[in-house]
Amino acid sequence: MIKFDSDYLEGCHPVILDLLVKTNFEQTDGYGCDKYCEKAARLILSACGFAGKRGKNVPEVHFLVGGTQTNTTVIASILRPHQGVICAETGHINVHETGAIESTGHKVLALPSKDGKLTAGQIENCYLRLVGDCNYEHIVQAGMVYISFPTENGTIYSKSELSAIHNVCRKHGLPLFIDGARLGYGLAAGKNDLTLPEIASLCEVFYIGGTKTGALFGEAVVIVDPKLKKDFRCMIKQRGGMLAKGRLLGIQFTALFTDNLYFKLARHAVEAAEKIKTALEAKGIKFLFDSPTNQIFPIFPDEIFEKLSKRFSFAFWEKTDERHTAVRICTSWATKDADVEKLIDFFNRI
Repeated sequence: MIKFDSDYLEGCHPVILDLLVKTNFEQTDGYGCDKYCEKAARLILSACGFAGKRGKNVPEVHFLVGGTQTNTTVIASILRPHQGVICAETGHINVHETGAIESTGHKVLALPSKDGKLTAGQIENCYLRLVGDCNYEHIVQAGMVYISFPTENGTIYSKSELSAIHNVCRKHGLPLFIDGARLGYGLAAGKNDLTLPEIASLCEVFYIGGTKTGALFGEAVVIVDPKLKKDFRCMIKQRGGMLAKGRLLGIQFTALFTDNLYFKLARHAVEAAEKIKTALEAKGIKFLFDSPTNQIFPIFPDEIFEKLSKRFSFAFWEKTDERHTAVRICTSWATKDADVEKLIDFFNRI
């Protein structure tokens, strides 16, 4: 069985493994206060366009273990007790985190979305509706906005769309948080017109996902807005995210952000997905979403899906009608070219 279920099925890139082995018996300070975390933070800030900045306004980088932990820590650190977070109804915090945000005492204010994205207009309308309600003090108010890049559906925001969202958020004092669990794959997408420095300039806080892009585990939070930096490490500790052997995170991100490895790995996955998508399109297969990233969502006739499922596994997405099933085919930084060819060849012979 060849798996295309997700992009975290493999371990880590060999460069990371080698560096972990080489540094295994070094003694370093704990809890992320080590030279590797410091180096990784410098490399990340440089990649984000912040190299050379000094003073209190310099963004901070913090390393956590996983995506759900990162989302809950960031969101809980920003919101006041009576506030909730605006997100798309398909957003990860709304559908795939077992009520993690709600467990912190904050409501997810989900808005409808066909492709996983929000619009600036939606956000503004939601905020104004809540703040203008005659029962203002009786309802949860919007305190921030959560989006992901790419979205759960593999779609990406254009520079103009993200700029419009950020402008609305700043207008109404809503910090914008970008979930970047798959950030590399969004940046590597052929239709993408955003750079990492531009992402960093169009939000108050975001994170760079390592778990799904070549690391064993780990996410790097970049806090851009100085007002959000205070006591963030306390929130990490309270949420169980402060790894005692924090250098394990620093080592991995040092490797990922040396010689553009992170971006090379992301591009490999996107190219693999593009190859599969082109082959399926040539045979008339339609797609549920227009996704240019490493996640594609073909709609298979059920008889074809059943035959493919004997050799390959995918993530079920939804039944589009009685005779068709939409699945997610997800490539990764480690997807083998030979496995892509096997999938295409098997499909062409059905």
